[in-house]
Amino acid sequence: MGETTTVRVSRKTLEALERLREKLGAESLDEAIQSLVKKQRKTAIDETFGLDKNKVKSFTEEDRGEDRC
Repeated sequence: MGETTTVRVSRKTLEALERLREKLGAESLDEAIQSLVKKQRKTAIDETFGLDKNKVKSFTEEDRGEDRC
């Protein structure tokens, strides 16, 4: 682990993080929090690109809608 810092959270939040850590099998609270961050990122990406996932392709010159002489 690299540089560390202290983050102040309520006792209730700490207890929730400890339960999450146990559920995930994480070795530390930091690992549990990183897991939450990754899950949130994946959810955001899926929500943004989910409809056309694996259907979007690169544009080509033939895709242009105007004549470029």
